[in-house]
Amino acid sequence: MIAPVIDAALARSRTVLSLLVFLLIAGVYAYSNIPKESSPDINIPILYISMSVEGISPDDAERLLLRPMEQEVSSIEGIKKLKSSGYTGGGFVILEFQAGFDDEQAMDDVKEAVDRAKSKLPDTLDRDPTVSEVNFSLFPVLIVTLSGDLPERSLVRIAQNLQDKIEGIGTVLEANITGDREELVEIIVDPILLESYGLKGADILQFFTRSNKLVAAGNLDTGVGRFAVKVPGLFEDANDIMEMPLRTEGDSVIQVRDVAEIRQTFKDPDNFARINGNRAVALNIVKRTGENIIETIEAVQNLVNQEQDFWPEGVNVVYTLDQSDDIRQRLSDLQNNMISAVLLVMIVIIAVMGLSAASLVGIAIPSAFLSGVLIIFLMGLTVNVVVLFGLILSVGMLVDGAIVVTELADRNINDGMDKKQAYAQAAKKMAWPITASTATTLAAFAPLLFWPGIVGQFMQYMPLTLIAVLGSSLVVALIFVPVLGGLFGKNKKQDDEKNIVLSQANDATELKKLSGPIRLYTALLSGALKIPGLILIATILLLIAVQISYAKFGRGVEFFPNIEPKAATILIHARGNLSVYEQDKLVREVEKYILDNDGIKVFYTESGKQNEQGNDDIAADVIGKITLEFEDWNKRDTADNILQEIRDETRDIAGIQIEAQIQKEGPPSGKDIQIEVGSNFPETLNKTVEFITQTLKDSGDFIDIEDSRPLPGIEWELQVDRAQAAKFGIDISLIGDYVRMVTNGLK
Repeated sequence: MIAPVIDAALARSRTVLSLLVFLLIAGVYAYSNIPKESSPDINIPILYISMSVEGISPDDAERLLLRPMEQEVSSIEGIKKLKSSGYTGGGFVILEFQAGFDDEQAMDDVKEAVDRAKSKLPDTLDRDPTVSEVNFSLFPVLIVTLSGDLPERSLVRIAQNLQDKIEGIGTVLEANITGDREELVEIIVDPILLESYGLKGADILQFFTRSNKLVAAGNLDTGVGRFAVKVPGLFEDANDIMEMPLRTEGDSVIQVRDVAEIRQTFKDPDNFARINGNRAVALNIVKRTGENIIETIEAVQNLVNQEQDFWPEGVNVVYTLDQSDDIRQRLSDLQNNMISAVLLVMIVIIAVMGLSAASLVGIAIPSAFLSGVLIIFLMGLTVNVVVLFGLILSVGMLVDGAIVVTELADRNINDGMDKKQAYAQAAKKMAWPITASTATTLAAFAPLLFWPGIVGQFMQYMPLTLIAVLGSSLVVALIFVPVLGGLFGKNKKQDDEKNIVLSQANDATELKKLSGPIRLYTALLSGALKIPGLILIATILLLIAVQISYAKFGRGVEFFPNIEPKAATILIHARGNLSVYEQDKLVREVEKYILDNDGIKVFYTESGKQNEQGNDDIAADVIGKITLEFEDWNKRDTADNILQEIRDETRDIAGIQIEAQIQKEGPPSGKDIQIEVGSNFPETLNKTVEFITQTLKDSGDFIDIEDSRPLPGIEWELQVDRAQAAKFGIDISLIGDYVRMVTNGLK
């Protein structure tokens, strides 16, 4: 079956050469234009629903937000696990589906369930519940951080203008701003003046609600025309608010300016952001799925450089977590490996078979490689860490078929056969052995295509890459190499001792003609063939010994190797009723020990609550997060030593606990050991979790132990006597409004 194809290719050599040139050109184009990204674009089977009500307690969030939502979403088909968490100000529900789920159908089902649950949720929701998905491609590929000795409002406005322009880049999905605060107009009412004019706080709020409106007053039909009528009433500036009347007495009008002062400010901070210890605003750049990460980041950096000319002096720009650096480095390694493979293979083949055969094998490497990349490009895959690993792995395997065909053809030529006939005969004779060899190699990787779960989706890119590249190498070895050899190979017999067939070296006379290494191998093989039973027993014993030795002395198994990381994260844990300013003060204490630490290129700090965005991997008592970006690994101490030094230096800071997490390769997996405790009697959970946690700490074999028990703290609770309140003409809502006037204010 293969022989007619080989004969047809040799008979149409010009067509085959044209096809080879086309594949090389198309392969170069595909390699240059294929989208490049850090991690594979896989569907992580997790959706989360977030809800917020300003000021709501965790207990009330569980009762009023989480339980009604859980009841509606629990009936959705395909849910593997349902988790929820309440915090001060809101809560979120995390839905984990079975791997391989239909993400679009799951999203539709969840949104329908959320719509049904809205009627059961409080009317005081800050916004409608939001449904979000987790996806590798939605993680930031670059963080642009702006800092400097500027007013906060100026820095935020620069970031907002930059955000609009970055999101105008076609390959950018979004640029989210962190470290900013929402602007607001704050009206501070003097309670004494309010009482002297006989006004109530609730009356003022009602005035604002009824006055700040755009009224669509309908249409006026005059018989000769039809006109729309509107009553504009929206506040345009602060002066409109100050002049709003609150009460009239004859010709006298009491305005807002008579009982209150107004100022333009920001919302109270929930968190702070800094770069290298300086106040900062950051833009998290997210690229569109399937776009080239290198081109996207270059476009963003070029835009930022252009915009810097229009900014005031003192604005510093720092790029952090640039994922294109890793891709560039891996692509460079891939190119260097391929060039090195070509050179080394040619050196070996030249030494054994001569320059002509080495040239054919050298051409086979880029031909098979570029053809494989073209297939990957046409399959719609991207170049990511797993594809790059597969490409690098395949470089050493794709030359086997070309070497076998070339070596046999070279022997045929030495036996006096014409070069075209020699290559044709070699390709036909070795077609099935090469096909079988390639198939067995692919068979070892093929089961990875059926690997279930998130990890399976992550790793399936490797067997797909190997199938494309090694399949191409098979075609190159059986079609293109024979055609090239038949046209450009040397038609000359070579009398060289290296080309003596080993099967002819059975007597001492022939054995003496062989070179040293070949003579030694031949003697060893001849001796082994005389005692096959003993060799078989020795092989079995060696196999058993290897298994026993590994079981006894092996260092265990880990999913991804522990390589020197590029970045790390330091989580600061603290408990108690800490204000955001107290949390920030503690985080600043940790920053002091990082500022002058050698080996750290840049660090980005976020202080304040970290676990309110559906991130279930961050404990509730984390008050700050410091992301470190290290210098190049060859210019610094190891990351473990740097992080251990930070742990040692911060150990004496009272009230906090430091947890260091290095950057890990592969799909997210959380902590090494995760224990979930459930019970029909919730009151027993805290004691059980405390016992497990203490037992793990006492063993001494674990670090960074944390749990999700409710944080200890003080909570104020106002018990309202409804009967007494009714005597004074007030109710729970009015009391709540007055309390909020003191706490968060009324919106």
